[in-house]
Amino acid sequence: MRVILAQPRGFCAGVVRAIDIVERALTKYGRPVFVRHEIVHNRHVVEGLKTKGAIFVEELDEIPDDAPTVFSAHGVSRAVVDAAARRSLPVLDATCPLVSKVHNQAKRYVRAGRVLVLIGHAGHPEVEGTIGQVDTPVHLVSTEADVAALDLPRDTPLAYVTQTTLSVDDTKAVIAALRARFSNVVGPNTSDICYATQHRQSAVRELSNRAQVILVVGAANSSNSNRLVEIGREAGTPSYLIEDASALDPAWLDGVEAVGLTAGASAPEALIQDVIAALRRLGPVEVETMDGVEENIEFRLPAELRA
Repeated sequence: MRVILAQPRGFCAGVVRAIDIVERALTKYGRPVFVRHEIVHNRHVVEGLKTKGAIFVEELDEIPDDAPTVFSAHGVSRAVVDAAARRSLPVLDATCPLVSKVHNQAKRYVRAGRVLVLIGHAGHPEVEGTIGQVDTPVHLVSTEADVAALDLPRDTPLAYVTQTTLSVDDTKAVIAALRARFSNVVGPNTSDICYATQHRQSAVRELSNRAQVILVVGAANSSNSNRLVEIGREAGTPSYLIEDASALDPAWLDGVEAVGLTAGASAPEALIQDVIAALRRLGPVEVETMDGVEENIEFRLPAELRA
């Protein structure tokens, strides 16, 4: 069996920065450091940080006074930021800089007097954080049907922003529906969607041309991992989301000679290697890495942790 590794795959710069912030905070402040929400959507990453002394909570009222506090890579609302400030919690913000960019776009559009539309999935932490950046109502849409259901006049001055982890193709379709339905629409180019999302999606499209089955390593609650599975299936290649090697079903591989293997942006490379080891237990495996983008982006850490 040939195993074709996607390039790029796994951790992106935003995830590396977020994990690094928690680890450096533990070194600087000692145990425990409190993290609001999962730092990234991966159980293995979270459990690893717990063993080092991180405590994960969902609400600020679970955090003791004066305890070092980290906001997750998905970002938080202004209400959360303000609540932490009122308690004088020492906060380290691990929000991905590309998510922060969306926050700034949203605030700029609202200041310009436009009605804001957010293209994203209800309930996702990034979406909740973005909605909480502005004081005006935000219209959340995820499909063309959602656009058709918007109860707004055609000449409403609209602006849209997007969840960073969506499918580029899906986003283009929704943006086209907005422009067809309304006469005054502005928004960022789809190239502003997270570079890591685009690169990993492009790699899966290439994998679908070379593999008979695609395995995506990632958590069930990882938006970008789920999009990779969808893209593989849309290309006509059976594609499966697995949290780790234990979720591998040998029946998926019956008669398969070429397996594509990738990982969502919050899945560590060690999980990929575990899957390869599991495949080797089923029979001889030859591993190759396909050509692709070499990512060398690094995001700056908060000033308190740069020393």
